[in-house]
Amino acid sequence: MAGQQQVGVASAAGGSDPLPAFAAALFGHLPRADQRRWAQGYLQGLLSTPGKKSVRRLAAAISDSPTASQSLQQFINASPWEWDPARKELTRYVEQRGAPRAWIIATAVLPKRGGHSCGVHRRFVPEAGRTINCQLGIGVFLSLGELQLPVDWRLMLPEQWNADERLRERARIPALARHRPLWAHAADLAATLARRTRHTPAPVVADMSDHTDVAQLIEQLHRQGRAMVVSVPPGMGVCPATARTTAAHLGAHSPGGARQFLYQHSTRHPHVVTVTTPEHGQRHIRILSGLIRLPGTAHTLRIFTQWRPSLQRPARVWVSNLLDARLDELMALAQLHTRTRATMTHLEDECGLLDFEGRSYPGWHHHMTLVSAAYAYSRLCAPASAAAPPLPRTA
Repeated sequence: MAGQQQVGVASAAGGSDPLPAFAAALFGHLPRADQRRWAQGYLQGLLSTPGKKSVRRLAAAISDSPTASQSLQQFINASPWEWDPARKELTRYVEQRGAPRAWIIATAVLPKRGGHSCGVHRRFVPEAGRTINCQLGIGVFLSLGELQLPVDWRLMLPEQWNADERLRERARIPALARHRPLWAHAADLAATLARRTRHTPAPVVADMSDHTDVAQLIEQLHRQGRAMVVSVPPGMGVCPATARTTAAHLGAHSPGGARQFLYQHSTRHPHVVTVTTPEHGQRHIRILSGLIRLPGTAHTLRIFTQWRPSLQRPARVWVSNLLDARLDELMALAQLHTRTRATMTHLEDECGLLDFEGRSYPGWHHHMTLVSAAYAYSRLCAPASAAAPPLPRTA
């Protein structure tokens, strides 16, 4: 057809690059041929454009057409395509490489200027040590070998975005998309992934040490029947598992903080385990551990942390419902969250995680879907050299 822009990438070996087949597998559900072409083009741009991945720079990397930037912007921000089918196919693609060891839930802070980008708000960010203007994304990553691969996302909508119809209309927020607490988004990601996976559901690993609503997430994951390893704030209330067992009694019990519990019950007899870390290889560490219940609940959880006596306090505190698992297995699962932080950095530096320029709710989800797909492609099937020729100029 005259005016169509085709995507083609030659591999270093001279054969065809797997990108077209990869793009077709994830985005073949799109109803229009131009949508499918621009999905592949956006992927190609994310993979081949150095530095900031603005729409203009992506378009210049894949086409010499003067209208490519406008077309790419239209595809991301205005074209009404569904992202859930692509994320389902991305999950399937990753799982074809093997059963995930864990499902890791993590947050992504996306700094923004102004107040019109969908879900933008002021938030204190512990890593930055200050309050910034940002969006907050919640993602789920499949842990596969040394890789952590994102396959699904939620966007936090602050409460002020519930009632302001002008903001909602301008950002094209669907009627059913409302403010939900972070724990609800995390639980929904786990439930959605459980419906999509073709393997036995993996343990959910979540770093919630900076979030006060972690008890709600733990309870919801328990109701879903999920195996879990979840970090908690050190002052979160816990009860000894030996406390009287009815929910009423536990609700009346005066709980101590999680860190205080470990100090009082575990420091005399720490467990020594051997763990393998990406940074240090195999090493021996001491673990403080005990059995607890959360106030108002009747199910038993294991609480544990690495003991660092030189600091005179435990490190990050974790709870798990995997009561029969060895402590070295639990600590190995807990330490996967450090790899997810590294993956976030790669997503920012290599795949344009922070570079979405639009303001709409669909545009954000489109971009995050394509960023996740680009990262999976780069780690699982990219050729050694992916120098892409430009698309031909439109007639």
